[in-house]
Formats: sequence, C-alpha cells, structure tokens
Amino acid sequence: MKNKGLMAFIVLAAIGFLGALIYNSMSYAKYRVEVCMEYQGQKNCRTALGGNEEIAMRSAIDNACAQISSGMTDSMACTGSRPVSVKWLSGK
Repeated sequence: MKNKGLMAFIVLAAIGFLGALIYNSMSYAKYRVEVCMEYQGQKNCRTALGGNEEIAMRSAIDNACAQISSGMTDSMACTGSRPVSVKWLSGK
C-alpha cells in the first residue's frame, strides 16, 4: 500500500514539474523574428523566439547560419555578417 502511494506522488510530482517547465519556457518567448542569412552563395531563413529582441535575433541568425556554413570558421563568418532580411513577427 505504501509503495502505491509513493509511486502516485512521484508521478504527480513529475507531471507538475514538466508542466511548470513548459509553462515557464513559453512565457519567456516574447519576441519572434524571421532572419534570412546569405553566405557563400547560399541563403537560408529561420524563425526564432526569445525573451528579448537580442536573444531572438541571435538565435535566428545562429540557426540560419548552421544550415549554410560548415565548420567553426565558416560559422563565425556567417553569424558575423549582416542579415539579408529581418522580419519581426507578432509574439508567440
């Protein structure tokens, strides 16, 4: 009997923790941006969310460059370049 109660408590605690984690991560995403990057003749656009404009922009640039650059040197060159386009989208 004790084991069933303990197991139920653990399951409910895990569900509560996951729910709080999801809720908190969604509430921080206040800014949404689509960024298009071009590097060595390739172009890629990505959308990202962030708690502020800088984080959203950095995430979108990093994600777009990850698809069109290869290796650390290329990645740094791509992320350091100016976006081809930036489009701010409405919140979440």
